[in-house]
Amino acid sequence: MGAVMSVSAGASGVASAPGAAASATAADAAPWRATLPQAQALGSGDMTWFGLRIYRATLWSASKPFDAGQPFALQLSYYRHISRQRLVSTSMDEIRRLSRAPIPPATLSRWEALLTSAFVDVSEGDELIGVYQPGRGMQLYDRQRLLADVDDDALARAFFDIWLNPDSRDRKLRQRLTGATP
Repeated sequence: MGAVMSVSAGASGVASAPGAAASATAADAAPWRATLPQAQALGSGDMTWFGLRIYRATLWSASKPFDAGQPFALQLSYYRHISRQRLVSTSMDEIRRLSRAPIPPATLSRWEALLTSAFVDVSEGDELIGVYQPGRGMQLYDRQRLLADVDDDALARAFFDIWLNPDSRDRKLRQRLTGATP
């Protein structure tokens, strides 16, 4: 499947209270909610690296228990600055690591270019929300607007596997996100 990317002009992170999980009221007003109006928070938790909190992740879905074959959103609220390039390189490393079969170099190059176009630098308090649309791809939002629309279902599945694959780096976070543990 070919990929189509549209990126809104002037996309950048938007500051908010550091690490604050979106309240129901704030989430209801978020632009991604138009795509998933029935979604409810299934679970959340912090991603840490050597004891440093990196971001708070929250998984939103209308399906309970969680069904990765249905539309969902993953909200990341950042505790620190991370460059766009670091987000891309870390994502690509994890996509490669989690893939069951080697991904052709041309596909990896295309995916890296798509993620580079979609991502923005983030700072403490910024938020990015990825919305998965099964069979189609994903949209990436900040708190105020659509940043990118990626028409590539394979990339979207590989991207969200970073958090939702049973072999994700933080299995406890995966369990919290999907509501498998409190």
